[in-house]
Amino acid sequence: MHALQDIHRFMAGYRAAWQQRDPAMFAALFHPDGRYHNTPFQVQAGSAQLAEYWKRVQLQEDVQVAYEVLASAEASGIAHWHVTYRVASEELFRIWARSTGTSLPARRPGDPLPRMVLDGVLQATFRDGLCTEARIWWHSLPQPA
Repeated sequence: MHALQDIHRFMAGYRAAWQQRDPAMFAALFHPDGRYHNTPFQVQAGSAQLAEYWKRVQLQEDVQVAYEVLASAEASGIAHWHVTYRVASEELFRIWARSTGTSLPARRPGDPLPRMVLDGVLQATFRDGLCTEARIWWHSLPQPA
């Protein structure tokens, strides 16, 4: 039996997994058949898909994660989270632009890659000490200079 998982412990682990850019640490927060909805229309299910999805954070540098638990119950919770990171590759920047449905901001060749700001809400449910389902709703934009 795992220690009781609640939204406070989950968010502390979520922050650590993101800041350390660690796919195995992220997947370990979830039940083996756990599900992570990174948008309302996309879901990663099971440890292998969760770890594979989280590899994208390895393209982020100087990651800073803050959160505030908004609601906590015995087997569920809701938290607001805020993340900033420096884009580590042109590939990640193109992925971001496609995923948000926006065009790339005007940049000249050689301009540094931007620092990104993400802000969102996470809703999670827990069973046997692990997350069974987490859903996030978020938006992102390049941090103003």
